[in-house]
Amino acid sequence: MRTGKNGRDGRSRIIEGALRRFSQDGVSATTLASLREESGVSVGSFYHHFASKEHVFGVLYVETLQMYQDAFLAELMRHEDARDGVEAIVALHMSWCGEHPERARLLISERPPRREEPGGPEVAEARRAFFRQVSDWWKPHMNARLLQPVPPTMCYVLWLGPAQEMCRLWFAGAHQPTDEEIKSLCEAAWNSLKQA
Repeated sequence: MRTGKNGRDGRSRIIEGALRRFSQDGVSATTLASLREESGVSVGSFYHHFASKEHVFGVLYVETLQMYQDAFLAELMRHEDARDGVEAIVALHMSWCGEHPERARLLISERPPRREEPGGPEVAEARRAFFRQVSDWWKPHMNARLLQPVPPTMCYVLWLGPAQEMCRLWFAGAHQPTDEEIKSLCEAAWNSLKQA
């Protein structure tokens, strides 16, 4: 059923409003009342779609993580060359964060839902599937002695840690990354992950 505000349904309005509120205030500082006010839905409409603020966050986090992972994998699979793939992902990360700043803030600054929380099982499954696909791309390059044999967490930190930190500065309004700096981040990721 579609109602009010430009014909969007209540669930979509709640998700869109939550994205704005969580991005601006953080999840812990956002109240249920502010979510309802931002989305323009009644108490009844809110509880028709979501059981709690945490439920909204879980759904939004899973949706955002899937968007990011889909973009990441689509870009990675375009590259057969190890260096091209590693550097392209850093560039993709920066451009995705620039195109989706509210969603990127959510992924960068909020703790993911735990397994027992709303969205937690979906996040865990999405991550398992994602790392499996990244590993399938990585292993042939590792076996060819082009990329290091690193566990997933360390791989993530070496690959995207500096880019994540640059995004934090960017979102805080402290620094706008230049094309040259993004290129340097790409090269740094390659230098961290290549086999000597």
